[in-house]
Amino acid sequence: MTDLVPAPARASAHPATRFAVPGRIAVDAPQAGEWQPATLSAIRRETDRAATFRLAVPGWPGHLPGQHLMLRLTAEDGYTAQRHYSIASAPDDSGHIELTLDHVEGGEVSGWFHTEARPGDRVEVRGPVSGFFAWPGDRPALLIGAGSGVVPLMSMVRHHRARGLDVPLRLLVSARGPEELIYAREYGPETTPVFTRRAPRGTPVGRLGAAHLEPVLAERPPGGWEAYVCGSNGFAEHASRLLVAAGQPVDRIRIERFG
Repeated sequence: MTDLVPAPARASAHPATRFAVPGRIAVDAPQAGEWQPATLSAIRRETDRAATFRLAVPGWPGHLPGQHLMLRLTAEDGYTAQRHYSIASAPDDSGHIELTLDHVEGGEVSGWFHTEARPGDRVEVRGPVSGFFAWPGDRPALLIGAGSGVVPLMSMVRHHRARGLDVPLRLLVSARGPEELIYAREYGPETTPVFTRRAPRGTPVGRLGAAHLEPVLAERPPGGWEAYVCGSNGFAEHASRLLVAAGQPVDRIRIERFG
């Protein structure tokens, strides 16, 4: 996810209740509602404007692909900044989680991560949060994302691979051009990239359309697809309309949007 509206002051990392979301998958571990110390252990560049930040979180209670967390930075003067970010990594028992952040212009939290954060820095996290967009791996999943909206979807793809799941999974990911395609090195035959402005020679350029969805929806696995859409408000509306027009049941479309 991208930053929320940035607060006026800048924050740096210096970490010094229980929650519930009705109707969503619950995490029983008490730690899920408490702030946990996290140490930045590695930074991996994905594109010119996006990077993955690996955090060691000894008290992390575990998550499902598609969930997100709250992250908090605390300045030396006590000022705090909090943001919600999707979790990019698949669930495992390594004690680490990964976040992939765009460098948002004027974003104090993403700005700190991209310009000042170094391995060894400490922040705080709380979660996982929300189960509405979670995919446990128990049903065919059609994933549609644009830009950094691919982050929670990549958690699903990684989970699918790590567990060797045989349930069908397909990913349509939209980017302006190949240089802005986050996780480009990781995609396999389950993924169809859509380039809206620049594309390799021989690859069509244009917005996600019905022609991209038709081959996937035509597969129709037993029980049908559960569709997960993540991106900006405009992209989410556009993609969900395409799905409905193509016959995807409205109650089988889950949407996560930002911006």
